[in-house]
Order: sequence, then structure tokens, then C-alpha cells
Amino acid sequence: MKRNVLIFGLVLGTILCANMIYMVNLCYTNPDFKSTDVVGYTALVVIFSLIFFGIRNYRNKELGGVISFGKAFKVGTFIALVGSTMYVLVWLFYYYLFVPDYLDVYIPHVLKEAAQNGTSDLAAKTQEMENFKQMYANPLFVVLITYFEVLPIGLVVALISALVLKKKNTLEITG
Repeated sequence: MKRNVLIFGLVLGTILCANMIYMVNLCYTNPDFKSTDVVGYTALVVIFSLIFFGIRNYRNKELGGVISFGKAFKVGTFIALVGSTMYVLVWLFYYYLFVPDYLDVYIPHVLKEAAQNGTSDLAAKTQEMENFKQMYANPLFVVLITYFEVLPIGLVVALISALVLKKKNTLEITG
């Protein structure tokens, strides 16, 4: 199981990190970029679909095509944890070493979108973003918020994959 989890988790993490770096660079290179949460989270769900293939691979190659819901969810959870941990570690290095001014670029982007979307209280949104920036000064908060970006999606995909892929042994021994 460890080998399967590591392979699929590292592939998942690599794709997640590439997507993250691409999206961050869009904020820097394309100031008119209009982000959409729907597209962003859809991309994450598609990337996390590797969990399905990781569980299926484990079930078919190591367990002879039979897996319980609990075992499938455990494998999926570990794959999500490996990928998410890689994402968090890469973000920490990327943020602190290459884009320490990211929030100075991101916050005006968020406020501009809020104004374009007709947010009624722009002052409250500005204060909210300032509070976020202050909390982001704490590395522990950076780690927690970064996990919270991706891990819940991975856990949902692991849950759904476990439900779809669970397979009981159909051979019953009668005595």
C-alpha cells in the first residue's frame, strides 16, 4: 500500500503544485485575469481524481479486485494527504522565497473583483483582506490555510471513490 500511496500521492502533488504555480503567476503577469472559484475548484476536483485511479490500482493489483469501503477510503485519504502535504511544502518555499509580495498583488486583485461584482460594502471587504494579511504573517496560519485549500477536496474525492470502488468478495464458502 505504501508504494501505491507514494506514487499516486507524489504524482497528484506534482500536478497540484504545477497548477498552483501557474495560477499564482497569472496574478503577476495578467492583471486583468478574472478568476472564478468554480473553474479553480473544478480543476482541483479533476486533479484529485487521481485518487480514484490510485485506489483502483491498489484494489486490482494488490488485493485481487476486492476492497472494503474502509480500506479504500484509507488509501484515498493517504494519497490526498501526500499530495496536499507536497502542495503545502511547495507553497511555503515558493511564497517565502519567490513571491513574498504575493498578498500585495492578490489583495488588490480581490478588491477589484469585489468592486466589479458590486460588493455593497467594499470597506468591510478591504478590512477583511487586511485581517487576512495580518494572519498570513504567521507561518502556522499559512500552513493551515494552505491545507484547507486542497485537503477537504481530496477527502471528498476519496470518500466518493471509496463508495464507487468498494467491492466485496463474491465467493462464499459453504460448509
